[in-house]
Amino acid sequence: MRAFVTGASGFIGTHLVQELLRQTWEVSALLHHRSIAEQERIRIFRGDIRDSDTLKDALKGTDVLFHLAAALGASLIHKREFFEINAEGTENVFKAAQQAGVKRIIHFSSAGVLGSVKENQPAGEDYPLFPRDVYDQTKLEGERIALRHAKEGRNVVVVRPGWVYGPGDRRTFKLIKAIAKKRFILVTKGKVRQTPVHIDDLIRGVLLCTEKANAGAVFHLAGEEVLSVKEIVETIGEVTGTKIFCFPLPLFSVKVAAWKIEKVFSLFGKEAPLTRGKLAFFVHPKPLSIRKAKQDLGYSPQIDFKKGMEATVAWCRTHEWLL
Repeated sequence: MRAFVTGASGFIGTHLVQELLRQTWEVSALLHHRSIAEQERIRIFRGDIRDSDTLKDALKGTDVLFHLAAALGASLIHKREFFEINAEGTENVFKAAQQAGVKRIIHFSSAGVLGSVKENQPAGEDYPLFPRDVYDQTKLEGERIALRHAKEGRNVVVVRPGWVYGPGDRRTFKLIKAIAKKRFILVTKGKVRQTPVHIDDLIRGVLLCTEKANAGAVFHLAGEEVLSVKEIVETIGEVTGTKIFCFPLPLFSVKVAAWKIEKVFSLFGKEAPLTRGKLAFFVHPKPLSIRKAKQDLGYSPQIDFKKGMEATVAWCRTHEWLL
């Protein structure tokens, strides 16, 4: 089988590429700024998903396209760039895939398209969509583009991952490091619920989508546990041997503080330690149901959060990320 991976140098992308190679796939990787290690059975392309001509030639001979490339939630990215990459770039990818005769596309969306999940039960794939920021709004536009192509006859599957963590994840590492260095204070009540998923479980679910998913299907791929953010940070504290301090403040005050800090840091072209995007994890619940993935794909997460976090912290220490 021949795979093509956009966003191959990102956290999820690098793990996906390694698992595909382990399973003896031929892999082509599209890279923009960052690099990955050159290996046998991998072809590396340099380019931008906004460039249709590059994509069309690179995609020839592809069996499965995994579309991960996206502008992520950094506050320094201009709103227009989010739309150019997450929406218009996705349209380019799908048109090029059609012209190249790609057989199946796995499109990576985001649980952020749900907004805040307000029901007591974890949200299924049919939960109403109400994205709250420009990243989530543009990811929803990309998801809609993917599903439109599915309706037009393309073999497309949409994946919405839970809160992904694991070895090599620099975003989660920032939280781990802050807790380990005693620089973290929980300033909310911590009741908001999230659905962590270890990177290995996510990749297993994604590969099941290539084998068993029906065209046009949407799947939530997350772990078995729905945890409050207080349980999440306390588990990280337990694993790193650190006590978590809680100092709940009025939510409005925290949001205003995040906005002000974000504005000040933007004047110097730097990412703020507290932004509205980073705060979203602590204030917008995303409990996800994985019932559909279990029933239709045979998806079965193997790694509980504490075990997965122990392995993640151990990896960070071994690779001298955490000293």
